[in-house]
Amino acid sequence: MGQTIIEKIISAHSNKLVYKNEITIIDVDGVMATDTTAPLTIKAFAEMGGKKVWDSKKMTLIIDHASPAPNERISNLHDLMRKFAKEQNIKLYDVGEGICHQLIIENEHVKPGQLFLGADSHTCTYGAIGAFSTGVGSTDLAGVMLTGKTWVKVPETIKIELKGKLKSSVTAKDLILYLVGKLGIEGATYKAIEFTGEALEELSLDSRMTISNMAIEMGAKAGLVNTKGLTLPYEFEHIEADDDAIYCEIHEIDASNIEPVVSIPHSPDHVKPLKDVLGEPIQMAFIGSCTNGRLEDLHSAASILKGKKIHPDVRLIIAPASRKVFLDALKDGTLETLTSAGASFITSGCGPCVGTHQGVPGNGENVISSTNRNFQGRMGNRNSNVYLGSPATVAASALYGKITDPQMVEEVYHEA
Repeated sequence: MGQTIIEKIISAHSNKLVYKNEITIIDVDGVMATDTTAPLTIKAFAEMGGKKVWDSKKMTLIIDHASPAPNERISNLHDLMRKFAKEQNIKLYDVGEGICHQLIIENEHVKPGQLFLGADSHTCTYGAIGAFSTGVGSTDLAGVMLTGKTWVKVPETIKIELKGKLKSSVTAKDLILYLVGKLGIEGATYKAIEFTGEALEELSLDSRMTISNMAIEMGAKAGLVNTKGLTLPYEFEHIEADDDAIYCEIHEIDASNIEPVVSIPHSPDHVKPLKDVLGEPIQMAFIGSCTNGRLEDLHSAASILKGKKIHPDVRLIIAPASRKVFLDALKDGTLETLTSAGASFITSGCGPCVGTHQGVPGNGENVISSTNRNFQGRMGNRNSNVYLGSPATVAASALYGKITDPQMVEEVYHEA
């Protein structure tokens, strides 16, 4: 019987052939925790009698969610992580280095075909390079820190085949929002998703990360983007599902029919065509997060805002996905373009996305954001409204003070 990609990866890490719904013990290639989860993980590790992690080279700690520390309590938690990392000889990325999921791929802590666990729900992002990566709880991660192993129930797989090519106006963010709207927020609960098809083959790594990142917004355990067409700075094995692999669902979609979209408050699966939401006033715009804060995203925004000024009633906040992304944007002039347009850059991290600090909207304000979630209160204020869109849509909307189609920017800007 043929296997899906997820079944092949789990089989390789459990030393036996496994198929959907089987429970098996797996060897883990790497683990990660952030400042929201690492303190609990460290505590659980100690309570389990842990003295030394199973392999210090396979663990990473990252300070990114409340970074820099907004108060004394969080600062002390950061110090706990620093001390633990030093004691255990673990790699720690401190304030300003970047967002966990960007850093893990950027610095090659995970590679195609590997099995990686993180104490963060968007760990599924590494499916962009064909790894099985998923989020786990702090206590589960502590157990892996002790043993290098854990158990897993092999997920069933949903295959999404994207035929044809995307229109030039449609970004990876539009594509994944469209799919979230189609399957729903619970449509893939505890399932793996295989994203495949011609439409994906020409996508950059940045775009693939956007797609796999939001698999969790459909409830998926993992989101694996077919590695066909993917270029990485090292050689890797391309893993393909067998022709006779069994899927629980197959969705064949003509990618050429997909249009730009926006997710309206208060759920990522409340997806509407962008044309149906045009004109909605916004007071704040945000580009960043583990979904869309990469160099490709900053380039997209800069191409729209070059030589222009954002609307005087709008705050445009940008958090690059990593220090490297920031420096690359500085070197190629993107930073100057966006700053001159009126954007404010903040420390690379997750703050505005999760509402921990930096960029919390006011009561009744509308936010257009490139993040992955818009649940009520997600950005720190239950009395605000968050719309999700591509970085291009965010930039165009910041320019005119209302949700705007990026293709209309020149016309709209001159009218203003």
